[in-house]
Amino acid sequence: MWEHFSPEQLVRKGRIFIRSGGLIPRGKVVAYATLRARLLIRLVLVFCLVYFAASLSISPPLRQAGKKENTGFEIGMGGGGYPEHTISETDILSLSPEGESSISGILEPEVFSKPRILLYDSYTVQKGDIIGDIAEKFGLNQDTIISCNGIKNTRLIQIGQVLRIPNQDGILHTVKNGDALAALGEKYQADTAAIQKANELFSGTLRPGTVLFIPGARLDWVNLQEINGDLFIWPVSGYITSLYGFRNSPFTGVRQFHSGLDIGSPAGTPIRAAMSGRVSAVGWDNSFGNYVVVSHHSGYRTLYAHLSLVRVKSGAYVGTGERIGDVGSTGLSTGPHLHFTVYKNGVTVNPRTLMK
Repeated sequence: MWEHFSPEQLVRKGRIFIRSGGLIPRGKVVAYATLRARLLIRLVLVFCLVYFAASLSISPPLRQAGKKENTGFEIGMGGGGYPEHTISETDILSLSPEGESSISGILEPEVFSKPRILLYDSYTVQKGDIIGDIAEKFGLNQDTIISCNGIKNTRLIQIGQVLRIPNQDGILHTVKNGDALAALGEKYQADTAAIQKANELFSGTLRPGTVLFIPGARLDWVNLQEINGDLFIWPVSGYITSLYGFRNSPFTGVRQFHSGLDIGSPAGTPIRAAMSGRVSAVGWDNSFGNYVVVSHHSGYRTLYAHLSLVRVKSGAYVGTGERIGDVGSTGLSTGPHLHFTVYKNGVTVNPRTLMK
């Protein structure tokens, strides 16, 4: 059965608006309205997809128009950058001829490496502490800890000893007559501006006796080995029979100074150069018996005495650990052993403090 509905009647019946009237089967009215609604939803979805796809094709500069320029650094969660210290991708690529394939990072912000005023903290030595570990704990090198605390032998630091810990790497220098800021900078390969900043110097004039902190400077490697006791190897395998220093003479019983270290070892045991150098003397002495003297760098000389056999000649160069003779008991001796003496600028020093 067919019915005629006007647009106004359809609206009143709560169905769908049709511009022109017409004949619609009674049973198809609801189905027809549902179909029109589905078509409308599909049109909306298609429109949204087209709009979204078009927005993706817009170039970044256009999308960001009106927004604050991105500096490449974010401050806050996950950030920590410095907006005033920016670097472009072009700048990064220009750092290396290989370009993008060799990028390993970006330049350190200048604020990180600016000269700083010297400040000190303190640390109390604990059981088991060694200088290397203490330095690592504070992000410093051991030269810094050694120099700032005047340590002459790192093996002699004591539990409970209070150390000064600076806020930057460097060593101390006592100004001498004729010292100039520029000359110190050249000597230690340090920035003169950093020296002035660290020590709060307001002029380039230096007063003799003033102790300056030289940022970034390192100890001479020989001095560092001396202080750490790593300068010489043991010249022979054996055991210590007499230490360096005062003792009662095994021959007279009179108290006297023993100038070296006696190391007991079987006769014929190889004796080796404690450090590389040139053989400066080979000979015989009524007290030392057969002996060898080796001259080293930095004013050091070593004496090896009571040898049963000498295996080098004067003037020969010997490397560290090279065999120079055999253990014996020649000269004034109570049995097979090596008498080992170390001279520093012509004066004896305790060998034990310099041996690994």
